[in-house]
Amino acid sequence: MPVKVVSWNIAHRVEPWRVLIDMDADIALLQEAGAPPRDVASRIGVDPAPWRTAGARHAPWRTAVVRLSDRVSVEWIEAKPLEEARGGEFAVSLQGTIAAAIVSAPDVDPFVAVSMYSLWTRLHRFTGSRGIVSDASAHRLVSDLSQFVRRRNGPHVLAAGDLNILHGHGEHGREYWATRYGTVFDRMEALGLRFVGPQYPQGRQADPWPKELPEDSKNVPTYYTVRQGGPAAATRQLDFVFASRGFADSVSVRAMNEPEQWGPSDHCRVEIEVS
Repeated sequence: MPVKVVSWNIAHRVEPWRVLIDMDADIALLQEAGAPPRDVASRIGVDPAPWRTAGARHAPWRTAVVRLSDRVSVEWIEAKPLEEARGGEFAVSLQGTIAAAIVSAPDVDPFVAVSMYSLWTRLHRFTGSRGIVSDASAHRLVSDLSQFVRRRNGPHVLAAGDLNILHGHGEHGREYWATRYGTVFDRMEALGLRFVGPQYPQGRQADPWPKELPEDSKNVPTYYTVRQGGPAAATRQLDFVFASRGFADSVSVRAMNEPEQWGPSDHCRVEIEVS
């Protein structure tokens, strides 16, 4: 029987927790998750880390790997700040942006499940801009992930989450940003972590077609802005799934991005099956 995983940025909201426990899922990889409400906390398993993210002001939320069913067993891996971690421990660049656990089930080889969130950071004042970027945080996540990869066909790793970058294009068609974001995917591939989706037809594509998106793109929108007003108008894919070589063929991915199935967050759920 496959292990059913859902990756979801729940945008600090409470209601997604209740949606999760009503899903037929075994594991949730959450981003921007605040502490679960009491009626949910007693029905799930989660690590005891504080619900906060380093490097973000007023951020009582974090990434988390959550056990939703008794069909799987979970061994949470404690994340420690770089300056405190010792050899063999999980050293992370920013507490709260990455969470990991070893997942075991009767019919599936054990694998490390990782939830990732790429934090927005403001440009240095030297640039003369007050703009924000997320690829710097995404590269930190790749570095943190490298601790679980011994070789290209090494231990099984599943990593998913909200990277806050674009795949195959830049904002408003800007080639500079397309190239810059592409380096994150290139580093993942070099590590031996293959991008496995979601990509069309594993989810609906934007309609009408965004001008910034290449005509041959297989991206599926996973996020909508306040200005867009709802799932039907969503255009950008910010959520991605990666799996280690030799394991990726056992992983299937689908974006639950039809308007009627989207759920109570500005990000849709991404369903993952490990067989």
